[in-house]
Amino acid sequence: MNAPIYSATDDELHAFVDGRLTPERHAAISDLLRREPALAARVTAWQVQRDALRQLHLGLLDEPVPAPLLKALHAPPARAAERSGWLRWGGMAACFVVAFAAGWLVNAQWTVSRSASLAKAPVAAPAAAIALVSREFVHAASVAHAVYAPEKRHPVEVAAAEQQHLVQWLSKRLDRPLKVPDLSSEGYSLVGGRLLPGDEGARAQFMFENAAGERVTLYIGALEAATSGGTPSRETAFRFTSDGPVPSFYWIDHGFGYAVAGKLPRETLMKLATVTYRQLS
Repeated sequence: MNAPIYSATDDELHAFVDGRLTPERHAAISDLLRREPALAARVTAWQVQRDALRQLHLGLLDEPVPAPLLKALHAPPARAAERSGWLRWGGMAACFVVAFAAGWLVNAQWTVSRSASLAKAPVAAPAAAIALVSREFVHAASVAHAVYAPEKRHPVEVAAAEQQHLVQWLSKRLDRPLKVPDLSSEGYSLVGGRLLPGDEGARAQFMFENAAGERVTLYIGALEAATSGGTPSRETAFRFTSDGPVPSFYWIDHGFGYAVAGKLPRETLMKLATVTYRQLS
């Protein structure tokens, strides 16, 4: 039996994210991430970024060939040597143009969806950016649940016994007054909470548990793209997703994202999310 891994290089972690490790190394690094929350959060951020980039590339290969290139390919034949030279240089130029255009397109889309310049875009433009950021947010919430919910000794940083301190601390770090929902009517009590990193600043996770030991988490964080002209947009409709290790219900309210995640039946999870939303709104 292989000895457990106690460290990993960045190359190994990137290979883990891309699914290029052997089953043995994948299992070893998975064990390492369960024991190293900071490292797990780092890998989670990479996974979210990878998924976002994959979404941006989906339609690129289906784009039509630019008209100028098609015109060049169908131009009247010239002398053999001249034609050969033009084709050679034209092919190189075409490759360069396509590569540059693809890089520019991806960079532009990524920048628009991940930077504060969204606030200066037309009102219709942020919709796609909000959708992209929402997917990243809820995926991060799901992964965070999968990382910390199984923990027996250290599931949270601050226990429920220090709830007042926990709320004050996380409110200060997220720069927003936070509340802990009371889920006792659904049989869940607060375990505690922790601070987590996010692409747009600090995020908070509150964990709850029922008598059977089932856990559910509430993940909260600012979504910069959910603003238009500096004013937070209001989008409160529930959305369900199974994108990630566990399913989630999530919503956006005044520029803040909320995700209730847990390995629970959809109806149970929706009821918990509804109770949470009503208390936090």
